[in-house]
Amino acid sequence: MRVRGPRGGEVSFLLDGRALLVCGVLVALTLATAAVSLSTGEFRIPLPEVVRTLTGGGTSADHFVIDTLRLPRLLTAVLVGAALGAGGAVFQSLSRNPLGSPDVVGFDTGAATGALLVILVAHGSRAEIAAGAAVGGVGTALAVYLLAMRRGVQGARLVLIGIAIAAMLGSVNSYLLSRADVSDAQTAYLWLIGSLNSSDWPGVTAIGVTLAVLLPAAVRLGRGLNALEMGDDLACALGVRPERVRFAAVVAGVGLTAVATSCAGPIAFIALSAPQIARRLTGVPGPNVLPAALTGALLLSACDWIAQQGFTGTQLPVGVLTSVVGGGYLAWLLAREWRGGRG
Repeated sequence: MRVRGPRGGEVSFLLDGRALLVCGVLVALTLATAAVSLSTGEFRIPLPEVVRTLTGGGTSADHFVIDTLRLPRLLTAVLVGAALGAGGAVFQSLSRNPLGSPDVVGFDTGAATGALLVILVAHGSRAEIAAGAAVGGVGTALAVYLLAMRRGVQGARLVLIGIAIAAMLGSVNSYLLSRADVSDAQTAYLWLIGSLNSSDWPGVTAIGVTLAVLLPAAVRLGRGLNALEMGDDLACALGVRPERVRFAAVVAGVGLTAVATSCAGPIAFIALSAPQIARRLTGVPGPNVLPAALTGALLLSACDWIAQQGFTGTQLPVGVLTSVVGGGYLAWLLAREWRGGRG
């Protein structure tokens, strides 16, 4: 496809028909999930009334339920899922390993450490907890990246060092919880599960701005990441600077996952499964950042609706459901890698 550039020249790029179709279907399914989420619950609102409320009409009760309770939660699920899917795609491409997602290589564990220190030691506010989680995630990512750097950053080394750092920080988190008061430990434990119960408009704004800035940057890095998957030598021959692309990709991936985790807690397995599902759906090599983001948005919004409505008399934190589904997916992925001789 060719489009006219800002200075009158033409810019050409490839569009894969199957990938476009997959993205369209994912958007349609996410919109359908959103419609169901906004209309169902203890206070049922017919879909025409939902549309009327969103366009400025409707009753005051409908506005309270949709604008205050359901819409911020839905948008947080969609945006956090998209951020985790895109961040997972970046890191799996960097590591050239389907297990190289942020929740496996320790970034989520580092975010949890930062949040626990704020909750249990500083007794901070919700905004301070989010800031602590973001700082913890970014600090852990920086430590893993620096420790993995030896004549460049190799994927296997990044994953192994990340797993080691995650194990160490997991011990720190367990120690902090064991020394905490019961009430503080309960608050911390609920955050560690991963939940959208506290979603609000400031959180939507934070994750929305992050996506608006970092998602286009991650998509733009797709060509360089695709070249790096073939090896540094070939990437250099294609005009790609490996370390520059790696550093930019780490910044984009860490930013996406850190802000997502600070908004909703360490929701497990979305960053692991969404990129792999997207790659299998599109059949296109490379990171598939945009399809992975759309897949993550659909997965998390659907899981959150099931967690709210699928169990009579109770609402589960969405992190519980994603852990159950993602754990099964991880077992299947490990078995597949082992049978394929890549384990």
